[in-house]
Amino acid sequence: MLCTRLTNARFLTMDPDHPVAHDLGIWRGRIVGLDEAVTSLPAREVIDLQGATVLPGFIDAHVHLAWTGLQENTPSIAGRTRIDDVLAVVAEAVAASPPGAWVSLAGYDQRALGRHLTAAELDRVARGRKIYLLHDSGHGCVVNSAVLDRLPAHVPHENGFLAEGAMGAARALRLPYSQQELAEAIGRAARTCLSEGVTACAEAGIGGTLFGHSPVELGAYQRAREEGLLPLRVQLMVSADRLNPVAAHASDDIPRALDLGLRTGFGDDRLSVGALKIYTDGGMMARTAALGEPYEGLDHAGQLQDDPDALADTIVAGHLAGWQLAVHAIGDRAADLALDALERAQRLRPRPAARHRIEHAGLIRPDQLPRFARLGVTAVVQPTFLHSFGDDYATIMGEKRAPWLYRGRGFLDHGIPLVGSSDRPVTDGSPLRAVQFMVERASRSGRPIGPDEAVTVAEALHAYTVAGARACHWEDTVGSLTPGKRADLVVLGDDPHRVDPARIAEIEVVTTYVDGLETGRAA
Repeated sequence: MLCTRLTNARFLTMDPDHPVAHDLGIWRGRIVGLDEAVTSLPAREVIDLQGATVLPGFIDAHVHLAWTGLQENTPSIAGRTRIDDVLAVVAEAVAASPPGAWVSLAGYDQRALGRHLTAAELDRVARGRKIYLLHDSGHGCVVNSAVLDRLPAHVPHENGFLAEGAMGAARALRLPYSQQELAEAIGRAARTCLSEGVTACAEAGIGGTLFGHSPVELGAYQRAREEGLLPLRVQLMVSADRLNPVAAHASDDIPRALDLGLRTGFGDDRLSVGALKIYTDGGMMARTAALGEPYEGLDHAGQLQDDPDALADTIVAGHLAGWQLAVHAIGDRAADLALDALERAQRLRPRPAARHRIEHAGLIRPDQLPRFARLGVTAVVQPTFLHSFGDDYATIMGEKRAPWLYRGRGFLDHGIPLVGSSDRPVTDGSPLRAVQFMVERASRSGRPIGPDEAVTVAEALHAYTVAGARACHWEDTVGSLTPGKRADLVVLGDDPHRVDPARIAEIEVVTTYVDGLETGRAA
């Protein structure tokens, strides 16, 4: 007897051996059959989906759950375009905090203001508090003098704006969040993911200087799971700055490792350790992505996170230690460094099944595409960046480079695995919105950005299901509606193939299933 049979639906299985079905059977959290294989079997529960479209649950291969959940409870200055209005919000947050406290605010983006805030301006409303405004990109912050006075003298800043490693130095001054705070934040973010059809995701960097929240952050995810706050699958990327030199056996050839040699693959299909996250550059919003040529209208080309040789050595060390690597490289100069180091690593110890990833791959020149393909590197992109920020990105890249932004067709035509993700909370996390952009290649204002990089609806959905599963080494358990795999499903109010592309983002996410259990129906 089946536990559940879902019927009267259009199941788009993403499995070429049985691409469309009308019935699906579930037993103990797994798909046991489709159509005639299950229609005659008795079931404890038969659910009529009333003609809905059903896809494998979306996989978001690059998110920041803790950051997302914490941001939901943080005062925000988003949408303010005047300095005085921003300072008024800061003053309110200061008034609600105890003397001498850290006061954190989200939603900072200098582009909305026309320039960066300054420490002196924050000092006017600080009243002795330590003010910390996190940039929306996560790659910078603005602080007041009370913070600057506590930083080592060698930490660079521009009138209170701290970028990349300098931001990390400011973060290090603060007490870490507790595991309970983090577990609750993770739970809030996980529920948001489920409401958008996401049933599995990869947390893009725990425990590190830039995006980590605690030196014992992995334990917060374990606590969230134990307390029933983690209703979807999560794979944890570990920040490379958590690696330590080790005196392993000489034949292991492992120069650096996580404590006890822990690496990619540890855990189970609900919570596991994934890739090693290595940051090579910054972000385009903060103008710190490392480019081969300067930004349009500026006299600099961004920055690398560290000395190039040191970054390359970290990539090689992670490869030698047996990790899958997730190398953050947004600019083309950063991508050159990543590709060079990955090639060197594979030459030293060939690991063709490693499935190394380049996260973001935001600006990839035509000559770099064959190198991606030759090295077997996966491109994990964030299509919604160009929906949300495309007008700005296209302007700062200029006419020649704008078509190279967050590619789609170029990767696929070169045989490079294309994986979709959101980088939430940097921007909208909806997979359907990302799918729409991948097909349309238009910014929020309607500006075409690299229209030749458009992909089909089927290819975009593949990037958020089958390809996402493979990037996380989950292809045997999720990613398609195939008998034997976990019953992770998203029920949609319409078929993305059958609506006008301009309406894909508006399709209702009716409900989601994880392990065959309905996790929540849309209000």
